[in-house]
Amino acid sequence: MSKIPYINNIEEWRSDFKFSIPINIRFSETDMFGHVNNVSPFIYFEEGRIEFMKSVGLFGNLSNDQNDVIPIVADLQCDYHKQMYFNDEINLFIKVNEIGNSSFDMHYMALDKNKEICLTGRGRIVSISPANGKPVPLSDKMKQKILEA
Repeated sequence: MSKIPYINNIEEWRSDFKFSIPINIRFSETDMFGHVNNVSPFIYFEEGRIEFMKSVGLFGNLSNDQNDVIPIVADLQCDYHKQMYFNDEINLFIKVNEIGNSSFDMHYMALDKNKEICLTGRGRIVSISPANGKPVPLSDKMKQKILEA
């Protein structure tokens, strides 16, 4: 595996994940060559990110339009390590790698049935006010929830 800029030590990085969700690759997520289309991992990351945030109680009810703070994706990247195909089952792991004042960096790792890395990724999530679109500092309570995840 080539050097990934956001990972210093792959084994240490890999061992820090606790939260995961299963993903079954659907036919519609593949391209004409039979492997997972390059946009599909971003959908997997979204699914994992939402489930992770729900599991630790971040941002309250994400479907509630009365939220005074909402999470947005500021940037997102994916590194592809191994091809995946229709009907493959992967396990997507999610963790928070770094916490800032109004944002946090999430990392992603997808393992195939042989526990080999298929995908790695990272993205910055920013807490904003839906009223004005400006960043809002994470509360101490939110930071604590993230640290405990």
